[in-house]
Amino acid sequence: MREVHIFCDGACSGNPGPAAIGVLILDFATGAIHELSESIGEATNNIAEYTALIRGLEWARRAGATAIEVYTDSELVARHISGEYKVRNEGLQPLYEQALALLRSLGKARVTHVPRTANRRADFLATRAL
Repeated sequence: MREVHIFCDGACSGNPGPAAIGVLILDFATGAIHELSESIGEATNNIAEYTALIRGLEWARRAGATAIEVYTDSELVARHISGEYKVRNEGLQPLYEQALALLRSLGKARVTHVPRTANRRADFLATRAL
């Protein structure tokens, strides 16, 4: 079993405005730590949050992860994924569907909402990319 924990965050300067993502990946199979920090152009904060989630899940799939724990401080994203909230924003719908497809393809994967204080490194990576 290849277990990874993914901490993801999106950042935006203005909403919409210049946006970026930060992703911290802890790979328990290798003991490695991977970080993604990149600008994604003009977007809303929610689009940045979803993009960070998707980038982390894509990395996990490429790495052959079989057990994935995702942590996000975006309550909206976590509640969309859990089905607690419906996705009403048409701009988020394709990102939501892409995230769900990735989660299904990975088998054992879970997305959990965490307080911002538990997601500091991902927040730093996103802010740095702005």
